Amino acid sequence: MAQDNVKTARRLYEDWNTRDFDHLASLVAAQGEIVIVGSGTRFRGPEGSKEFSRMWADGFPDGRVKIDKVIAAGDEVVVEFTGTGTHSGTLKAPAGEIPPTGRSVTLQLCDVIRFRDGKIQSLHTYVDSGSLLMQLGVMPEAARVGAQA
Repeated sequence: MAQDNVKTARRLYEDWNTRDFDHLASLVAAQGEIVIVGSGTRFRGPEGSKEFSRMWADGFPDGRVKIDKVIAAGDEVVVEFTGTGTHSGTLKAPAGEIPPTGRSVTLQLCDVIRFRDGKIQSLHTYVDSGSLLMQLGVMPEAARVGAQA
């Protein structure tokens, strides 16, 4: 069962890269939920998964994700991945819309996915929003500890 869940999880990211949001939505249970941890923003069901996927794809039309590590135990799969892209579209973030900046970003991300009956029941996504906002230039970079003047 865990291997089937890993296969489904990997397909989720492949579908995002190819922008096959209809197939991606078919992986999500009718009552499934995607939660952006930190903001608490929730996307429900297959249609919600499309909205979540489009949010990122609209903001980063050339965006890609690469899986770095997958850990599976029982009905849960943890996926560490790297997202890259150019912010050439409007990003409809939980705190509001961010107009295109033209900047490229690289983000380290992590999703915790819980499956039931072969479908995604919940996906908690951990996004380093501070890093994202700094890379987009909409938030000043934090002072680096130990940086020389």
